[in-house]
Amino acid sequence: MLKKFAVVVAAAAVAAGVVAVPAAQAVPATIPLVIKNSSGRSGPVYIYNLGTQLSSGRQGWADANGTFHPWPAGGNPPTPAPDASIVGPANGQTRTIQIPKFSGRIYFSYGQKLVFKLTTGGLVQPAVQNPTDPNVDILFSWSEYTLNDSGIWINSTQVDMFSAPYAVGVKAGNGQVRNTGHLKPGGYTAVFNGLRAQGWGNLIRNNGIRALSPGHGVLVGALPANVMSNYIDRVWSHYTTRTLTVTPFANQPNVKYFGRVSGNTMTFTNTSGGFATSFQKPDSDSVFGCYKLLDAPNDLVRGPISRTLCAGFNRSTLITNPNQPDTSNANFYKDAVTNHYSRLIHSQMVDGKAYGFAFDDVGAHESLVHDGNPLEAYMTLDPLS
Repeated sequence: MLKKFAVVVAAAAVAAGVVAVPAAQAVPATIPLVIKNSSGRSGPVYIYNLGTQLSSGRQGWADANGTFHPWPAGGNPPTPAPDASIVGPANGQTRTIQIPKFSGRIYFSYGQKLVFKLTTGGLVQPAVQNPTDPNVDILFSWSEYTLNDSGIWINSTQVDMFSAPYAVGVKAGNGQVRNTGHLKPGGYTAVFNGLRAQGWGNLIRNNGIRALSPGHGVLVGALPANVMSNYIDRVWSHYTTRTLTVTPFANQPNVKYFGRVSGNTMTFTNTSGGFATSFQKPDSDSVFGCYKLLDAPNDLVRGPISRTLCAGFNRSTLITNPNQPDTSNANFYKDAVTNHYSRLIHSQMVDGKAYGFAFDDVGAHESLVHDGNPLEAYMTLDPLS
């Protein structure tokens, strides 16, 4: 996910027409992260800052002062990782830590510490879809961020699960504060109730402390493997006699690709009529995960087209609009066959924005804040209500 997050941020900037420019002042080696605990929960909170040090490419963790510590060698079977936990703020309190130039995750857990292990290939992170993972009964979540010489990108995410709610924010050099990720009052409970009413209640796991994303749900049998097949079949049929036009870059309206289906293959051509790329008919897992048959490499052709298709499938806009991406959220999730998990989460966000699936940034509907000259970043741990 860490590498994927960095790719998503870069792709989002290209798609939105954002060009990275040098900050007015050099971004310092670390910036403050202010963590506010508004959860209403008693007991300890633990914070972890894990990821890749950008200057060296090494993986490791940062302590409360922002000092980087590389992971030691792991083993097979995996060996326990060093305790990277930082004591977080009690309910109603704040704690400020320093975060370094990193691409990584900031985990938080309630009540007990998370279990991390190291293999010969690096860190083993919690896998909520695995019922034997030692962390599945711990209430936790994480934010993803990149801090580099061009500023900070920090987001809330529900790509893997919907669980302990939180919001993120940033204070710009001019003092302006922007935040995203807050649920509406009652939104946490409303998402779970909505999943049950939709017939997707099997996604709710571990005594109701989280709901798995639908891709993980398919993997563990909580959703049928063909849950999106009806819509996928209709899209494939629709574009056997029509053309799907993809304009993947908002700042390059003349870059277009044209898709038609023949048999099991959707083939895209460019404006000169030349071959661009092709996709085999995806399955539900490929749609939910935006991978496998909808793989999105970090290039300028296949990746941007795949991102657009992924968003269109999850939001069920591909049949109603032959010009993609459809960026109006008034058109999203209108088909009976859609990503109801993402639909419900977006509907309960104060600003309507969330990372309900990997490429929810298509059309800028993701819960992300960015600034090129950040003074502070924020995480607010919200109530589970």
